[in-house]
Amino acid sequence: MTLALLFPGQGSQSVGMGAALADAFVSAREVFAEVDEALGFKLSQMMREGPEEQLTLTENAQPALMAVSLAAVRVLKVEFGVDVTRAAFVAGHSLGEYSALCAVGAISLSDTARLLKLRGQAMQRAVPVGRGAMASLIGPKTDLALAEAAAKAGSEVGVCVVANDNNAGNIVISGEKAAVDRAIEKAKELGARAIPLNVSAPFHCPLMQPAADEMATALAGATIVAPAVPVVANVTARPETDPEVIRRLLVEQVTGRVRWRESMEWMATEGGVTRFAEIGSGKVLTGMAKRIAPDAESLPLNTPEELEAFARSL
Repeated sequence: MTLALLFPGQGSQSVGMGAALADAFVSAREVFAEVDEALGFKLSQMMREGPEEQLTLTENAQPALMAVSLAAVRVLKVEFGVDVTRAAFVAGHSLGEYSALCAVGAISLSDTARLLKLRGQAMQRAVPVGRGAMASLIGPKTDLALAEAAAKAGSEVGVCVVANDNNAGNIVISGEKAAVDRAIEKAKELGARAIPLNVSAPFHCPLMQPAADEMATALAGATIVAPAVPVVANVTARPETDPEVIRRLLVEQVTGRVRWRESMEWMATEGGVTRFAEIGSGKVLTGMAKRIAPDAESLPLNTPEELEAFARSL
């Protein structure tokens, strides 16, 4: 069995996430306390109690999702003796890449929390509310070629690009609202369903350049060391271990495409991964893994019971 650990991105947050881990394990509570201290406020209380509209804010959702993932990582190691170095690769969807890097020791927990808080704030500041939009193109006819054609049509009236190549049948476009609206029309003409997303900003497109500039400054001052396990990067869809390359790719990731389908395909084929475990809140990446790599086992690691069963299976 060759294992890869996957770390979820924005959209997987929910009020109450991490509560079962905190209630069951001191090691999980310690992670949440360290994140609270790094941020200077009780994010863990917001995660447990809400309100949902505050937790969903990008600047809160990003460190919160990381905190749940890292609490699960800590529980696996402290309670069940399972270290992340059992994995051949780690990968994270968008903000989840920071979770992955923290899990394998490339960035400290406190630095990761602060970087993600800033990342969320910077992404929100980059584009005035209402100027940008994102849409999910779905359905059996949806593939990268269709999405690229839709984005090209949209780009005739403004910025519009493929933002997330999640899997066949689920691709996200991002850009200026008028351009995304035009792309939606084109996608429907080509046979895809198109769903406008309720997001606060157009992520992973050139409009995010001001946020990328802010993150470049922040990351330049951050300590990044070689990860204990290769991290399959969103931007390259290939494993990376060089700290300076990782630093550069984290900046490029803000405006660049999340090449998730390619990342998963590489791990399942070239990387020989036969088991994908999504560690943290939700099951979004588990569902994607089952569609991209149907021959591999895919499972979520979120609850105390799931973590214990996983540890026993190794």
